[in-house]
Amino acid sequence: MPQRDLLAVILSGGTGARLYPLTKLRAKPAVPIGGKYRLVDIPISNCLNSDINQIYVLTQFNSVSLHRHITRTYKFDLLSRGWVQILAAEQTPSNRDWYQGTADAVRKQLSELRTHDTRDYLILSGDHLYRMDYGAFIREHRQHDADITVSVTPTSRLNALRFGIVRMDQAQRVVEYREKPADTAQLSGLVAFPNSECPYLASMGVYLFRAEALHELLETTDGSDFSKHILPASLKRFDVRAYHFNGYWEDIGTIRNYYEASIALTQPQSAFSFFDPEHPMYSHPEILPATQLDGRTQLECALLADGCRLTSAQISESVIGLRSMIGANTKLTRVVMLGADYYETEAQKTIDRDRGIPVIGVGPDCTLEAAIIDFNARIGEGVVIRNLPDRPDAETPHYVSRDGIVVIPKNTVIPPGTII
Repeated sequence: MPQRDLLAVILSGGTGARLYPLTKLRAKPAVPIGGKYRLVDIPISNCLNSDINQIYVLTQFNSVSLHRHITRTYKFDLLSRGWVQILAAEQTPSNRDWYQGTADAVRKQLSELRTHDTRDYLILSGDHLYRMDYGAFIREHRQHDADITVSVTPTSRLNALRFGIVRMDQAQRVVEYREKPADTAQLSGLVAFPNSECPYLASMGVYLFRAEALHELLETTDGSDFSKHILPASLKRFDVRAYHFNGYWEDIGTIRNYYEASIALTQPQSAFSFFDPEHPMYSHPEILPATQLDGRTQLECALLADGCRLTSAQISESVIGLRSMIGANTKLTRVVMLGADYYETEAQKTIDRDRGIPVIGVGPDCTLEAAIIDFNARIGEGVVIRNLPDRPDAETPHYVSRDGIVVIPKNTVIPPGTII
């Protein structure tokens, strides 16, 4: 039965600076993942699979494509009483500022949230990759009669510096919370599993708030961020519990995280898989032909989306997104190719060639390694992108390098014979 006394709120308004240039023209939750999905599809699908169908998505930065994706994808019939509704940042007579952080975004929308007279709020991030049954999370929260419950997952000493780390007592009450410790010295006293490779408990950015507790915290606390301000302020005033989640969870916060999580999806024994008939991930259904493999195309550990055409190509440990076109004798190794928004007509291709512009996709006789190719990129014949793990961060007219990964931004034209 649908959860009628709970509202889900997905936070999707951040700039996503660490995912630049994938976020140059889109919001972080609109970044494609797995060949045919968007990051925002993950929390929405988890909600729907957990019988939660009253969902707000709070948006602000570069939100046009995100709005388009949500409104095209998540439509409910008149009898379901379910909805996915966008709450965009706006200026009002009482609020002249845009969202200043995750908590401030919810604070500015409290008047809308209060109209539902809900029991609990499920606060989620729009940029994580995981599959979770929120129903078990909600049951434990309510069994403990908690004011706030934070979902936590084990993490290593190295990764602990990236997340908020919690310390609990024996009753699973959170008694200490430290947001992104500056160094390992600040992790002292926060060890949960002394003899483990993952000795700390990291907050997943998945919260359950009793409605009255959230209202009071947002109205009496000035902080703009849940993890930096609201959660630490709540420890002395409210019963805060921790819920242990032992499944796969990844924060898609940087180009390196995004790239490695995407490449891992190509492996047969991947820790996360979109193949789960009982808990599917939803997205917009594209009306596209089946992918066509011409000539001697060779595939090894690859994800292929619909509507692609590969001509005598060699593809290894790569994700090939919607409408991808790959020319003859081209080799892709550990490449995330997002695909294209549209097909070029034969007439347009002729015009492009006459003007010396490569057609959309990857041309013939190319070698691409350790790269991310964004939508509608035009990569000419004989282009080479080499894997240089120590490549410094840089931004050029043709590519951006981040964390050792080359990213070809959306709509970029790479002339034939270019070596990167």
